[in-house]
Order: sequence, then structure tokens, then C-alpha cells
Amino acid sequence: MQFTYVNPTQIFFGQGQISSITQAIAGAKKVLVTYGGGSIKRNGVYNQVAKALEGVEWVEFSGIEPNPTKETLDKAVKIVKEQNVDFILAVGGGSVIDGSKYVAAAAKYDGDGWDILTGAHKVSDAVALGAILTLPATGSESNMGAVITKAETQDKLPFMSPFVQPKFAVLDPDVMKTLPEKQLLNGVVDAWVHVCEQYITFPHGAMVQDGYAETLLRTLKTLGESFAERDNDEWRANLMWSANQALNGLIGSGVPHDWATHMIGHEFTALWGVDHARSLAIVQPSLLRNQLEAKKAKLEQMGVNVFGLEAGDDLALRTIEAIEKFYHSLGVDTQFAEYETNKDDAIESVIKQLESHGMTKLGEHGAITPDVSRQILANAIA
Repeated sequence: MQFTYVNPTQIFFGQGQISSITQAIAGAKKVLVTYGGGSIKRNGVYNQVAKALEGVEWVEFSGIEPNPTKETLDKAVKIVKEQNVDFILAVGGGSVIDGSKYVAAAAKYDGDGWDILTGAHKVSDAVALGAILTLPATGSESNMGAVITKAETQDKLPFMSPFVQPKFAVLDPDVMKTLPEKQLLNGVVDAWVHVCEQYITFPHGAMVQDGYAETLLRTLKTLGESFAERDNDEWRANLMWSANQALNGLIGSGVPHDWATHMIGHEFTALWGVDHARSLAIVQPSLLRNQLEAKKAKLEQMGVNVFGLEAGDDLALRTIEAIEKFYHSLGVDTQFAEYETNKDDAIESVIKQLESHGMTKLGEHGAITPDVSRQILANAIA
């Protein structure tokens, strides 16, 4: 258990906290407010932001898509460069925040911003960034990661840099009141898989990280089971905080990570536009069954400590079945059937993307090769 851990993002959590940004951005000369399709104007968040920014020079950029694209974000990069923006305020869910991280980094680079995603450019500076979270799911509001899509080539790639870690994040559960049911379900699933990617690996003796991961999983399980009663402050606050804690770096400190479900799932989103969380639910059960022996001990631990299952020779398999049943209880599919041609072609489309992105040794042991990914996809694709 060797690690260095710091999370410099200041969290303003609770109702009415959007007003906190007035002090949080003190000193900024010009602010760019980024957001998505305009729901923040319908739910009152935009007006709260405008009031908090009174007396500050600011401009706005809207239209950042789910699975934000380089093509859209480069327009915002141009605004930042031309108007000397020195602070970016991302108002939205993970896609808006991820996209704003790309804008913050690309605005300090003279070349093509996609170089950041391919690794051709290592980020060494970025415009300061803050976030107002409107959709709990990704934890992007207090970590250094982002995932960006290049629509032209159907590439979806991640990057990480401490320079794009938000300076602060506002988490006001009230902004969730108008979210569609599907987005809330996606938030539960996304946070769940984030925890799993840092937990279902192999035994390592880090008791705090394991215990906290199990607490988050039990919390998300309870939130899923009580989804019908979601319209209350307690439910909203617990999902918002759970999703944040799932990927703020704490439970992953000093322990092995997997992330193969994410890397394969990203290709479903890039190729067919599958919601990110739903791509994870499609891939994960098949991947866990494929990697059953390597992950057996942690699956058994999860079965007992999260699902309350009885011990037995088939405990690991029953745990995977319980995960799949959890997704089904939320109305989330665990197989994909919406490809255009045939199953074999769909599998090869994903494999081709994985190989082109260098995703040929995935998982905590690097054991998920393209051939193993084929086996996983054969079960994940209907």
C-alpha cells in the first residue's frame, strides 16, 4: 500500500451553495460559463449562476454534448484564446465538466487539442476551472480525468492531468429535482461501476479502501432499491455524494485498478452512441464471468459484504448474477442488440477500435487481450 493522495478540489455541498461561487472565483478577470443543451435555463440553475456572477465579466458557451466532442469543444477553445478568458465555470454533468477540462488544457496549447488525448502533448498548464454539478455520476467534478470523443473518426479517449483538476465544485442536490429518470438511473450505474473497477480485482490488504468501497456499493444498492421513492432530499444528497466519492481518488489509493469495462464500454459509445453508464452494464457481467478465476476472491468478498450472500463454492458466480439482477431491477440491459449489421461484424468493430487505441492488455493483470475481449463481447452482444 504505497501511495500519495491529495484532493485539492474544495467542495461546496448542500442546498443553496451555488451562491458560494461568488467568493470561489474572486480574482478572475473573465469567466467562460460552459453548459450543455440548455436545461440549466429551465431548472433555474442558470439564473442562480448569473446572480452569483454579478459584477464579474463573463461569457457563455453552450451545446456541449453527452460524450463531448473535440469538434464542439474546439469552438470554446477559440473563445478562451481570443477573449483572454482566465477562468472556466463548467455547469453540468460529467460530459460538460470533462469537455471543459479539455478546453482548459487545449487553450494553453498551440497545436491540435487532440494531441492531448493521443499523448502527443503532455499537459503542462491549463486555464483555472471550477464546476457546478447538475448530474451526479462520473465524479469528474473533483478528479483530474476526462474522456473526449472525436466524432470524425469515432474515437473516444481519456486523459488525466492535475492541471485540469477543478479548483472547486458545487454539489447542490436540489438541481437534481428536474432530472429525467433515465439520467438518474445512469448515475447510479455509473457510480456503481466506478467503485467496482477499483474494488473487484484481487486481495491486497488495504482494509480502509475495501471497507469504504463496500459502503459505497451498499449505499448505491439501497438507492437503486428505493428508486421509486427518489423524490426526496435525502435520496438526492446520498446519490450526489456517493457518485463523487466513487471517483475522487480515495478508494483507489494504493490498490490495483481494472478499468477494462470502461475501455471496452467506451467503444460502444463511440460506435453506436450507447449511454456511457449503459455501455458499462452491457460489458461488466460478461467480463466478470470471463475473469471469474482471477477475480474470484474479491467477488466472494463482495457477495458476502455487499449482497449478504451465503458462502459456497459458487459464491463468486452468484455475486455476478446479483450484479446483473441489480441492473435489471433498474431497467438497464446487460446485453447489446442495436448494431446495424450482424453480431460478428459488431464484435470485430469493437476489437478494431480497441486495437487502434492500444487497448490490447486490459485489466489489473493486463490479461485481457483482443482475443479475450472477443470472448467477452461474444456474451455481451446479443
